Amino acid sequence: MANDTARTAREEWGSRFGFLMAMVGAMVGAGNIWRMPFTTGQNGGGAFLLAYIFLLFLIAVPGLMAETVLGRYTQKGVIGSFKQVAGDSRFRGISLVVVIVNIALMSYYAPIIGQALYYAVHSVLMTFSQPGFDATAFWESFAGSPLLMIGMHTITVAMIAGVLLFGIRRGIERVVKWMIPFMVVALVAIAVRGVTLPGGMDGLAFAFTPDWQYLVQGDTWIAALGQALFSTGLGWGIALTYGSYLRKYDDVPLGAGIFTAIGNTSIGLLAIFAVFPVVFAFGLEPTAGANLMFISLVQVFPELIGGQLWAMMFFLGFFFATFTSGLGITEVGVTTVAEETRLDRKQTVAAVSFLIWLLGIPSAYSSEFLGQMDFVFGNWGLPLATLAIIVLVGWKFGADRIRVLELNRNSNLFVGSWWNGIIKYVIPVVMVFIMAYGAVTSLGTENELLMFGGIALMLALLAVSTVLMKFFDSRTESIPKATDGGN
Repeated sequence: MANDTARTAREEWGSRFGFLMAMVGAMVGAGNIWRMPFTTGQNGGGAFLLAYIFLLFLIAVPGLMAETVLGRYTQKGVIGSFKQVAGDSRFRGISLVVVIVNIALMSYYAPIIGQALYYAVHSVLMTFSQPGFDATAFWESFAGSPLLMIGMHTITVAMIAGVLLFGIRRGIERVVKWMIPFMVVALVAIAVRGVTLPGGMDGLAFAFTPDWQYLVQGDTWIAALGQALFSTGLGWGIALTYGSYLRKYDDVPLGAGIFTAIGNTSIGLLAIFAVFPVVFAFGLEPTAGANLMFISLVQVFPELIGGQLWAMMFFLGFFFATFTSGLGITEVGVTTVAEETRLDRKQTVAAVSFLIWLLGIPSAYSSEFLGQMDFVFGNWGLPLATLAIIVLVGWKFGADRIRVLELNRNSNLFVGSWWNGIIKYVIPVVMVFIMAYGAVTSLGTENELLMFGGIALMLALLAVSTVLMKFFDSRTESIPKATDGGN
């Protein structure tokens, strides 16, 4: 229609550096700075890191290339890309599942960003160095207060919406270009300080000395695979959405694949350098999980010379990592809804942000509910979304076709035919395996009922999404197109 054709031209990234920082910022989050250190400690140290890096470059890097190049080719969001590439409306219905999974993920990730923000603010206020400060009581008071948790969740969603209102170049790119470098500098500074502490090098020895027996244990490879896939956000629609704002001559294999993977891995390793020396210097438990982040480290930073500065840098860096991930996750829904409706950018940001805020209230209110959401969507929602995007690229479009026509165009790094097999066979098999493994290991446990409920929910989402997309497609086809000279 006339109003549709009058819409402004699609935005583009202002610079390659801005795109790279946005990609790294979207992929690096709590999974790298919080989860990476203790997961490494639990799974054989250096042996886990070897398995992680191997799987990262075998599976995650080719997958990121596929997802990003699909976005650059179509110049559309998730649903628009499926519509352009898929031949039938039944397969197109899966695109709505990808968007729903993405919004559901963000609904329980936003409260985690809120927790990081709360600690970042208190680090700036120097709360942690006050006389009589009790880290355990502080965390329990915060986590046990629905008003505080929902309040921080609300502030987080409002801040993300505020950035997204300005769009890609003036919003996301402008923020990540200084947030990500600050985060890296902060982690480097803390790492340098940590290794100079008495006993600090023991932490690095623990992290990087391989315990080779772990490499023959299936759990190590499962943990490494999960870290490689979920820390890069493969299949969440982020790489596709960010790729859709690339210029046609931008390099995908090097920028969206290799650089993003190296950046993701480097920050994960920096987090190990920053956390483990401090942990071992003060005799903390390296596999303590959330307690390590919000209780143990809060207590020891003030004991360092200039400790308040270290605490401030660490928690601001942690908040920046989670916040930039939140921008990328939310932008998937914003881009898609803006393209598929008559809403403008401001209206779309408001609608998507409100939905995320509303769905996120139960997760902010209850950490148990947050864990259940993560179990359901982490085990089945995200693998299903990844499987949908990879099958679209590898089978509907054709892995060899998109590699020759689009992936290697203007690329400084030639991608050979080996890539085809990984996209068509390896990644889909891995995704199916993850879902099957999650189901089997839940049998006979307290999560068994939740597992069946999660699988039923995914099947219901597939059915409902297929019907809805078919309905909307028929409605669109029934609307007469305006003539060239029409009003």
